Amino acid sequence: MQYKQLSNNIQIPYLGFGTWDVRGKEGLNVLLNAIHVGYRLIDTAHMYDNEEIVGKAIKESKVPREDFFLTTKLDRTFNSYEKAKQGIQNALTTLHVDYIDLLLLHEPYPQVEQMYQALIEAYEEGLIRAIGISNFNEERYLKFIKHCSILPMVNQVESHVYYPQLELKDTLEKHGAFMQSWGSFTEGQRDIFHEERLIEIGRKCQKSAGQVALRYLVQNGIGVIPKSSHIERMEENFNIFDFELDKEDLSLIKQLDEKHSLFNWYSNKRMWY
Repeated sequence: MQYKQLSNNIQIPYLGFGTWDVRGKEGLNVLLNAIHVGYRLIDTAHMYDNEEIVGKAIKESKVPREDFFLTTKLDRTFNSYEKAKQGIQNALTTLHVDYIDLLLLHEPYPQVEQMYQALIEAYEEGLIRAIGISNFNEERYLKFIKHCSILPMVNQVESHVYYPQLELKDTLEKHGAFMQSWGSFTEGQRDIFHEERLIEIGRKCQKSAGQVALRYLVQNGIGVIPKSSHIERMEENFNIFDFELDKEDLSLIKQLDEKHSLFNWYSNKRMWY
């Protein structure tokens, strides 16, 4: 596993396990399989409605709590300072943990500044080891950090070979923030596993198109949190640290960049912008 040192010097794995549609008894088994494969960064959110089974999987795995890097997120349900403070307590209770490794604000809501203040206080109290944001584009991010006494350590955004957002990653790095990718495989918006360019590079490296897609992001300094319910795919996604893409590979993949979101994420229809 490869790690990134955040601005407050804690280590975060470059690779984690996403849980956005992991629920119920079947979801619990998926999580236990992922932990068995070796995943230790587990990414959840209040919006996913699965924090309870994530906490249960961590407990049932018998892996020490300190070996995990647990991420969750507060959504618009907690859109005030007081609500965010309560949301933090709710997350700790639902996850059955004494602390959260990384807490993010899920989207740039109008009340994000007061919500973030609640995160800062919980961080200073030791309830959270790192704090950050999610789905902030460059304009909103730069506006937001003008008012932060503690800068976000992570910004989790849409990022994949068709929209890696490398310019945003560079801006974040200048301010000490680590960029994480959600949707690394485009969540079905593109047939990434049959992308000929990725297949050809994978053939040369003896890797799959999916592994090449993840490796491209990691080599560009972007964390990834892919999700799969199949243990074979979990293992495949996990094994991306034993090869490197060369300059030609990186250049060829960079040409896939379509320069726009596949999810219309920054549309003016989203009222929190």
